[in-house]
Amino acid sequence: MVAEPHRFPQPQERTLRFFPPSSAGKSSCYSLPLQSPGRYYLRVFTVYDNYDSKLRSPSFDVSAAATLVLSFRSPWPETAARYGAYSDLIFPSDDSGSGATDVCFYSLSTDAPVVASIEVAPVHPLAYDGASTGSGLVLVNYGRLTCGNSLFGPGFTNDSDAFSRVWQAGTDFRNNDLTYDAITAGGRKIFGSNQPPNYFPTKMYRSAVTTGGDDTNEIEYLMPVDTRMSYMVWLHFAEIDAGVRAPGQRVFDVMLAGKNVTRIDIFKQVGGFTAFKWTYIVENLTSSIMSVKLVPVVGRPILCGLENYAMVPLEMRTVPNQAAAMKALKDSLKIPARMGWNGDPCAPKRWDAWEGVTCHRGNKGLVITQLDLASQGLKGFITDEISHLTDLVSLNLSSNSLTGSLPPGLGQPSLATLDLSSNQFTGSIPGTIGSSKLQTVLLNSNQLDGQVPEVLYSVGVHGGVIDLSGNKGLCGVPTLPACALFWEKGGLNKTGKIALGASFGLLLLVILIVVYIVCIRRGPYDYDFEFPQDLTSISAISAKRNRYQRAKSVMLAEMEAHSTDGFYTNGGTH
Repeated sequence: MVAEPHRFPQPQERTLRFFPPSSAGKSSCYSLPLQSPGRYYLRVFTVYDNYDSKLRSPSFDVSAAATLVLSFRSPWPETAARYGAYSDLIFPSDDSGSGATDVCFYSLSTDAPVVASIEVAPVHPLAYDGASTGSGLVLVNYGRLTCGNSLFGPGFTNDSDAFSRVWQAGTDFRNNDLTYDAITAGGRKIFGSNQPPNYFPTKMYRSAVTTGGDDTNEIEYLMPVDTRMSYMVWLHFAEIDAGVRAPGQRVFDVMLAGKNVTRIDIFKQVGGFTAFKWTYIVENLTSSIMSVKLVPVVGRPILCGLENYAMVPLEMRTVPNQAAAMKALKDSLKIPARMGWNGDPCAPKRWDAWEGVTCHRGNKGLVITQLDLASQGLKGFITDEISHLTDLVSLNLSSNSLTGSLPPGLGQPSLATLDLSSNQFTGSIPGTIGSSKLQTVLLNSNQLDGQVPEVLYSVGVHGGVIDLSGNKGLCGVPTLPACALFWEKGGLNKTGKIALGASFGLLLLVILIVVYIVCIRRGPYDYDFEFPQDLTSISAISAKRNRYQRAKSVMLAEMEAHSTDGFYTNGGTH
């Protein structure tokens, strides 16, 4: 809760969230869901109001779309620290298909970033010259002014804006050495406002500022800028004076940063009571204050609104599939929150990559080349998503408590150093591990078993370093026990599988022979000594006895017919 909540009219302004770097790491992020790929308006409200009783506003940076867009440095201006300040920008969503964008807060020194509210709204893809600049730029608001009104916009007044923009009163930015008058449309309809793609609100064009005194006075606004950046300036006009009925009656020059850039005749351009907008890009500024001046030529100049946007190029981001793989590793390795694995793994460039991560520029973005997470207390496992880190040169996960088997995805052709020592990995070593670039393999002090792949052991044979000690189940290479005859890599080898198959085949053959002898080769006079199903049945017993007698009679007759000495006996013996 802020120190004096009664002074804040909006509910979202009365509370804030802070991110202590001791527990949240150097970066903390919100993942904002987006409706679809395109451009979005983002508004952030920050306030300090001495919530921590330290009387010192914090220093921190803010990024959107992996690009550094806002910087807060202590001490804040008194009004911003006590009453808060809104910052807004227009940014393009990434094309990774994730359906979300990260807004991240980066701690400077030991300061805890603060934020009270975050709002996001879709913007027309062609707004603010989006066809030529929208896909690769973030437009950071350095001043959006309504010159003839007081502040208005969603969250502050009941006036609507298609993009949820807030229009600030321009009085704080005027050159107060000059005199000004206000003018309104007097209830007349304004044509051409609130139209795509920019949807500039009608209310802005209903009033304007003009010069006071005689026709020689000028209108001047003094806008803060960062000389390292270029700016997109938008000026808004409407001829709302019914006394101007023809071209040439109101003409003035526009001067930006001391340079005369154009001459404006509103009536000549669009006629009366019709919105007219004009834009210009200012580059190579040398002063932290940019002058926007309207100099009269005929009559007095007039201005309805002014917008000034810093043109911030989108920074190169991590290749999407590698960023997704790193987030999968974050989950599977159970990376602690203190390491600050949030947002893009490699961007923005002013801040280092995630702790323990090294990145380099690739053909299609930033790529992961090194992971060094030794002795971090990790207790998870290695997901096979690591296979997407196709530029990985060095992987060090030693001295943790990682479990599970080694995934086949560890066989990146780029890998030169692999250190998984002093963990609790089990199972066999995948045959995929062993690229031609692999020079160091440390798998000692685990619980691995099975035969060591020859391609992996060849690392040591060809001058590299390999350590497999402390794995009681490994076998099959010098310095390790021989593997069982039919055993390899924690299972049957090829010979064992052949032997097992042959054994099953022999058993099946024996079964077939027995079946053939018992069932197929029985003669027509083989005895049937099968017990009747119902031993208590007199008819069943009688039938069985009769069948036996018939079989006996046939046998005796056949013996008599084949007797060599011709004797015959009737129930007796010779």
